[in-house]
Amino acid sequence: MRNQAMSHRHLPMLGMLGPVSAWMLALVAVPLMLVLIVSLFSRGVYGGLIYRVNVQNYLRFIDPLYVKVLWNSLEVAFLTTLACLVLGYPFAYVVARSSLRWRNLLLLLIIIPFWSNSLIRTYAWIVLLRTEGVINQVLLGMGLIDHPLKLLYNTGAVVLGLTYTLFPFMVLPLYASIEKLDRRLLEASADLGAGPWQTFCRVTLPLTMPGVIAGSLLVFIPSLGLFFIPDLMGGSRTMLISNLIQNQFLAARDWPFGSAASVILMILTLILIAFYLRLVKNTERLEVI
Repeated sequence: MRNQAMSHRHLPMLGMLGPVSAWMLALVAVPLMLVLIVSLFSRGVYGGLIYRVNVQNYLRFIDPLYVKVLWNSLEVAFLTTLACLVLGYPFAYVVARSSLRWRNLLLLLIIIPFWSNSLIRTYAWIVLLRTEGVINQVLLGMGLIDHPLKLLYNTGAVVLGLTYTLFPFMVLPLYASIEKLDRRLLEASADLGAGPWQTFCRVTLPLTMPGVIAGSLLVFIPSLGLFFIPDLMGGSRTMLISNLIQNQFLAARDWPFGSAASVILMILTLILIAFYLRLVKNTERLEVI
C-alpha cells in the first residue's frame, strides 16, 4: 500500500517531466547526434555528403591555422569575460546595496536591452564606431583628433560588442550573490580592524565567488558561439571559431568539417561546465567549514 501511495504521488511529476523530456530529446539530443554523425562523414565534390567514416575532419584542427583560430576565440572570450566582470561587479554591488526603489529601477535598466534584438543593437554600435560615425564626427568637430580613428573592424570592437551584449548575464548572477551577503559579516570585519579593501578581498569576494563563477561561465561560453558580432564588428580581420563554423556550413558547404568544429566547441563547453561545477562544490565546502 505504501509503495502504491508513493507511485501515485510521483505520477504528476512524471507527467510534467514527460513533455520536457520529449522536447529536450527532439530539439537538443537528436540534433546533437546528427551533428556528431555528420562530422564523421566526408565532403562531396559539390558540397554533398559522402557516407564514409572520415576522422580527418578532426585531425584538420592540428593545422596551425585552425589552432590560431581556436586560440583567438579563447582570447576574445577571456577578454570579454574579464571586461564584463570588472564592469559588472561594481554595478551589481551598487544595485544590491541600493534602496528598494532604486534597486528596481537599476534592474530594469539591466533588462531593457533584452527588449530589442541584439542584431539591431550591434548595428547601432557600427553607426557609432565607423569612420564616418557619430564618435569620430564628434571628436573631429571638437578638434580632439585630426583624422578619424579606426574604432571598427578590429579585436577591440569585437570585445566591445560582446561585452555590451553579454553584460546582463554577468550582472544578474553577481547581483543574486551580493544581495544574499550577510552585512553583519562586513560589520564584524570592520570591527576587527580590517579596511574596506581587506574586507572585500577576505569576506565579500570569497562569499560571492559562486556568482562570479556563474556569471563568468554565462559570458565565456556564449562569447565562443556568437558569430554575428565578430562578423559585423570584426570584419574579415577577426576570424573566430564561431565564424569558422558559419562559413563551413553556409559558404564552403563543408558540413562534415563544420560539424567537427561544432563538436570540438561543445566538448570545450562541457569541460568548462565541469570545471564550474567543481569550483562551486569546493566553494560550498569552504562555506561549510
